[in-house]
Amino acid sequence: MPALNEEASLRVVLPQIAALAPGQVIVGDNASTDDTANVARSLGAEVVHEPQRGYGAACWAAMGRIRPDIDVVLFVDADASDDLSRAHELVEPILRGEADLVIATRDAPTVEAGALSPQQRFGNWLATRLIRLRWGYSFRDLGPFRAIRRSSLDAIAMRDRAFGWTVEMQIRALQEGLRVRQVSVHYRRRIGQSKIGGTIRGSFKAGYWILSTIGRHWFRR
Repeated sequence: MPALNEEASLRVVLPQIAALAPGQVIVGDNASTDDTANVARSLGAEVVHEPQRGYGAACWAAMGRIRPDIDVVLFVDADASDDLSRAHELVEPILRGEADLVIATRDAPTVEAGALSPQQRFGNWLATRLIRLRWGYSFRDLGPFRAIRRSSLDAIAMRDRAFGWTVEMQIRALQEGLRVRQVSVHYRRRIGQSKIGGTIRGSFKAGYWILSTIGRHWFRR
C-alpha cells in the first residue's frame, strides 16, 4: 500500500484489510509529512520509508519486504477509494490457478460521481486504447486495486519508480503471457486531496509517465 500523507484514510482502510484474511500488510510511506507511519504501525502494518517521491517508488520499496511465504500480492491505495469487500474476487482466481493478474476496473455503474476526475478518465481511455493498438488486449482501466501472483510479479521485473507503475505492470503482463482477468468494482471518492489526479500539475506528470512508459515498451519484443 503506497501512502503519502494518508493518516486519516489509513484509520479507515487498515482495519478493513485486517478483517479480510490473515496476511502481511506493508505500507510504503512515500516521505509523508503527517503521522502516516505512526498510524500505520499502530494498526498493525509494517512500514517501509521511501524518501523518493513517486507511486512506483513506494510500491517498489514495499515489495522488498514481502515475506517468502506470500503467494499473492494485493495492491491497494491508501485513500479509502477501493472497495475492499471485493478483494476476494481478485485473490481467489489466482489461488485457484485460473489467473495470474486480476485488475479491479473502475467502470461499474456504482462508481461515485466525482471519484475520477475528467483528466483521469481521459488518461485511462487513451492509455488502454494505445495498449490495445499495440498488444491487442482490451484493458478497461489502469486501476491500482489489483492482485498478482508473487512469482508473476517477480517475472515481470517492474522498473517504474514514478507514475507509470500500473500501466507498466499491465504491459509487462501481456509481454510475459500472463493470464489476465478484469473485475468491475465500486469506486468511492477518496478521503483527502489526490496528489495525482486532483491537481493539474499531478495529472500532467502522471500523463507524461504513463505515455512514456507505453512508448518505452512499444518496440520491445
